Amino acid sequence: MIALIQRVTQAKVVVEGETIGEIGQGLLVLLGVEKDDTPQKAQRLCDKVMGYRVFSDELGKMNLNVQQAEGSLLVVSQFTLAADTQKGLRPGFSGGAEPQKADELYRYFVEQCRKTGVKTDMGKFAADMKVSLTNDGPVTFWLQV
Repeated sequence: MIALIQRVTQAKVVVEGETIGEIGQGLLVLLGVEKDDTPQKAQRLCDKVMGYRVFSDELGKMNLNVQQAEGSLLVVSQFTLAADTQKGLRPGFSGGAEPQKADELYRYFVEQCRKTGVKTDMGKFAADMKVSLTNDGPVTFWLQV
């Protein structure tokens, strides 16, 4: 399971002209689900995202996690993160989870994040989404379990 996290001052997801998810300060989490992913991996990745210290403390050092910074999460399913880009000029997607499994694990991941008490919005699985954000820093990390 892969999470590309971006520290943002704002982010939103629009589907068919309607905003379905929106946050202020926090993390935009682009989530890729791979074939061998499980609920246990989703939980470990959630724990890592929630604990990852990417927000500045009073000394300007990245020492605070999203909860400590009183931020929010916007989690967007992105199957292209599971792409194989090692050969040729066209990505391969055989490493990605089947749609039903990916949707289940995406929802499970969001549910686990919400259980922490952090406001967590989400995109719409398999929809044509327009994602906009203001990356703060820019600060972007690739997390994988």
